[in-house]
Amino acid sequence: MIVNACLRNGRGGSPTAVLSDGDFSESERRAMPGRYGTSHVVFIGPRGSLRFFTAEGELPGCGHGTVAALAVLGRGEHTLRAGGRTFSGSAVEVPGGVEAVFDPGPVRVRPAGTAERDAVVAALGAGGSCVIATLGRPRMLVEVPDVAGLAPDFRLLRAATDSLGLLGCYAYSPGERFTARMFAPSIGVPEDIANANSTACLAAHLGADITVDMGDSLGQPATVVARAGRVGGLAAVTS
Repeated sequence: MIVNACLRNGRGGSPTAVLSDGDFSESERRAMPGRYGTSHVVFIGPRGSLRFFTAEGELPGCGHGTVAALAVLGRGEHTLRAGGRTFSGSAVEVPGGVEAVFDPGPVRVRPAGTAERDAVVAALGAGGSCVIATLGRPRMLVEVPDVAGLAPDFRLLRAATDSLGLLGCYAYSPGERFTARMFAPSIGVPEDIANANSTACLAAHLGADITVDMGDSLGQPATVVARAGRVGGLAAVTS
């Protein structure tokens, strides 16, 4: 089935295919996003085990994929397993869908080195404060004045993130509600509609509860909330 994860006011969100796990080959799993027309697929196995795939391969974790899985698992508290970690999540039925949140796990944050910053900022076309945040895989968080105006060079960005071993680049602009865009060409996703794990990284970096709007540049408004050590959003099963 398809779940739109991290809706904003009941609209948009990131379409995510959610499937029961089975005896699929690696190539079959990688083909699923194209088959279902989504950037990511999450496979739900026994005892809450989750596996996440894009066309480029498996990910140790996927925040909006976890939100989508919780929407399918249904209301209540759930014990989940992914990327060698056991963690908790919950789903509550609300008007317009399911409010799903989960424990993203510990986040490690360090300053970006000069070479790291220069390579990513050159590809991004803008940048200020930069840190490397690791949650499953490392990614760069880059503060910019206005995420809406970004026009990354995706060839350069993929080369930079590949060479640095980064999942991608999460560019954000502060405000009463943050705005952000996640670029991840290294995993076959030039831009993510919603990225809950990177939002959890930003909340950990800032030491604050935050609400982040994403997806507007792709015509799919999305909102991710990180609060009290959990992250997630509103999800709805669409088909």
